[in-house]
Amino acid sequence: MDNKNNREREELHKAIWSIADDLRGSVDGWDFKQYILGIMFYRYISENITNYINEGERKAGNDNFDYTKLEDSEAETVRDDMVKVKGFFILPSELFVNVCKRARNDENLNETLEKIFNNIENSAKGHESEDDFSGLFDDIDVNSNKLGATVAKRNEKLVKILEGIASINLGNYQDNKIDAFGDAYEFLMSMYASNAGKSGGEFYTPQEVSELLTKLAIVGKKSVNKVYDPACGSGSLLLKSAKILGKENVRNGFYGQEINLTTYNLCRINMFLHDIGYDKFDIACEDTLVSPQHWDDEPFEVIVSNPPYSIKWAGDENGILINDPRYSPAGVLAPKSKADFAFIMHSLAWLAAKGTASIVCFPGILYRGGAEQKIRKYLIDNNFVDCIIQLPDNLFFGTSIATCIMVLKKSKNDNSTLFIDATKECVKVTNNNKLTDENINNIVEIFTKREDKEYVAKLVSNKEMEENDYNLSVSTYVEKEDTREKIDIVELNKEIEEIVAKENVLREEIKKIISEIEG
Repeated sequence: MDNKNNREREELHKAIWSIADDLRGSVDGWDFKQYILGIMFYRYISENITNYINEGERKAGNDNFDYTKLEDSEAETVRDDMVKVKGFFILPSELFVNVCKRARNDENLNETLEKIFNNIENSAKGHESEDDFSGLFDDIDVNSNKLGATVAKRNEKLVKILEGIASINLGNYQDNKIDAFGDAYEFLMSMYASNAGKSGGEFYTPQEVSELLTKLAIVGKKSVNKVYDPACGSGSLLLKSAKILGKENVRNGFYGQEINLTTYNLCRINMFLHDIGYDKFDIACEDTLVSPQHWDDEPFEVIVSNPPYSIKWAGDENGILINDPRYSPAGVLAPKSKADFAFIMHSLAWLAAKGTASIVCFPGILYRGGAEQKIRKYLIDNNFVDCIIQLPDNLFFGTSIATCIMVLKKSKNDNSTLFIDATKECVKVTNNNKLTDENINNIVEIFTKREDKEYVAKLVSNKEMEENDYNLSVSTYVEKEDTREKIDIVELNKEIEEIVAKENVLREEIKKIISEIEG
């Protein structure tokens, strides 16, 4: 990574850190994250619509045109066009830059912001983009006591956040070498990692793991129809496909479902921040396992997911689920206390015939008995498991568990599963392990070659897995290298004999000395 990237990233981190420093003690880290990202989003869409309108006017020969200086009444004439193109509309007086200018002197700043956020959301009402904007600013509570006990104190904090975000040098987002918003999101997540990892059962997926999951799912593909994540969190996995393939090569867009309302809002914000048009994503907020929202959109060519580990779900308490076409083929439901295989069966059901699903999973599901073993039997007997990869431990915030990746395919070229031991593919950074680009490329290369490699990879027939009671643990099939020192027993015995002989000589010497002293 070159110095310019690092410099841009450092500047961004420094700016966020200084806003955090200003607000220390007054706003809890997790809530602070919503304010930062929400106001960053407000700045982004303000600049996005301003640039779009300015460019259009300048192309039409109006060189000195500046939307930020236009009267609201004049701007109203382009409202309908803007909502059709952008999905939303902001009046010049309500743009981030103009609100910042007045912020210090606005005694009702909290009310001003609340009104603007409502206006932005309402601008999409009755239009195609309504679902994408509805409730988007709900988590930025400008009247919260967490910001301050009095209106004056709250506004003081809001001024600091506005000015802090205004001072971040974002340049032209499209030209930035770093993904400024994605990076800000990741930095905030790591700042509050102890909180972030556990919030609402959500485990944040570090970017390197996202990269690996996505690269595995798109091997051999230059473009795909749709990308889907059934537990999409803040959308980082969906956006990786946009980054690696190029968003124009995901032809019909990005689909995700998220149960946590706050994270769902962040995911939609994240889509806009990465310039994914409102007509190119469909994120829903419901429980995927019992109320999936994308029946009309499946099948998906790429499915990438890091579902929550071993959460409780309705399971066989809900009499309808065993007849659900997503779960019924296995003849059994995932246990009520461990929904892991429910996510896997759901993903498999919605996977396109020529598609690939790569899913982070908890090691226990690969070897436990009972219902989980019956589901593994179904997956192996029907030849859906393409690869199992054992990852290093300590890759994720908030958990030291060594996770695995399960890769599923419906159209495999063989009746075998590749097992990869990737536990050595990492570097240590402070207390965590990290995947480097080289580690990721090594794993993808082994995955693509699909050949045995001593101590690292083994291609195992479905028959052999059946003989192993459908155990899918990597350690069952890939032998660990014995790094202990080899000992030559003959040589060792010779050395011992010599030592004993020397001891005997010493004993005789000591006896002589003692008898001389005593004599």
